[in-house]
Amino acid sequence: RNLRREYEGVVAVEDVSFSVPHGAILGLIGPNGAGKSTLIDALTGIVKQSGGSVSLDGRRIDGLGAQRRARAGIGRSFQSLELFEDVTVAENLVTAGDRRDVRAYLSDLVRPGRAQLSPAAVAAVREFELEDDLGRLPGELSAGRRRLVAIARAVSAQPSVLFLDEPAAGLDAHETRELGRLIRRLASERGIAVVLVEHDVPLVFGICDRVVVLDAGRVIASGPAAEVRADPAVVAAYLGTAPASAPAVAAANGEATA
Repeated sequence: RNLRREYEGVVAVEDVSFSVPHGAILGLIGPNGAGKSTLIDALTGIVKQSGGSVSLDGRRIDGLGAQRRARAGIGRSFQSLELFEDVTVAENLVTAGDRRDVRAYLSDLVRPGRAQLSPAAVAAVREFELEDDLGRLPGELSAGRRRLVAIARAVSAQPSVLFLDEPAAGLDAHETRELGRLIRRLASERGIAVVLVEHDVPLVFGICDRVVVLDAGRVIASGPAAEVRADPAVVAAYLGTAPASAPAVAAANGEATA
C-alpha cells in the first residue's frame, strides 16, 4: 500500500498500491525505466522502501529483510537468472530448501554428505520436466531451459507469492507459450499468487487476471486485463498501437482472455 522508493532525492516508485490473491496472476508492465524492477526489489526486501507498507496474508512484513521475507513466503526469479554456474541443476534446486541455520552447518561438519532434493523440489522437477537436466551445469543448457531452472528453484522454496522478472526474455514463441501454461498452472493448481513483470504483451494479456501499468514510477492504469489493454493512457504510454483482440498466448492455451 502506497509504496515509495527514493534514491538520493530521486523518486523511482511513488504511491503504488495493489494486491494479489492466492491463485491469481498479476501482470506488471510499463516502459523501460518505469520502476518495475525497483518495485520488486522493494517488495522482496532487496532494497528498503522509503514509505508505504507491505503485507503478506494480512501480516506486515515491511520491517523484514530479504532473507526473512523469503522464509515468510516471498519467492522471486531474476531477469539475470542468478543461477550458481559451478554446480549442477540439482544442486541449484537444493539451495531453495537449504535451512540456512546453525544446526544445518554443524550437521554438515559432523556428517558431510550430498543434500537431497526436497519434496517440493522433486515436484518442481517433474512439473518443469527437468529430470534429464539434473546432472548438468546451467551453462550446458539452452536459454529456455536455464529460465525454467530459475523458476523451478524459486517454486521449490514453496512461496506464497512468486515474483517473476521477465521470465520470457530470450525465449522463442513456442517456449513462451509453454512458459505461459506453466505459470498459469502454478497459480491455478498450486494456489500461488504470481506477479509477472514482462515485456511480452501477448503473454501478459493472455494469462494475467489483472494488470498494473507503471510509468515514471506511478500507476497509470490498474484492473482486469481486458480493460487495461484497451485503456487509451496505456496505449499511449506503452503499447503504442491498439492491441490485438485475441492475444496469441490465450489462443494457444485455449483460454478466454481475462
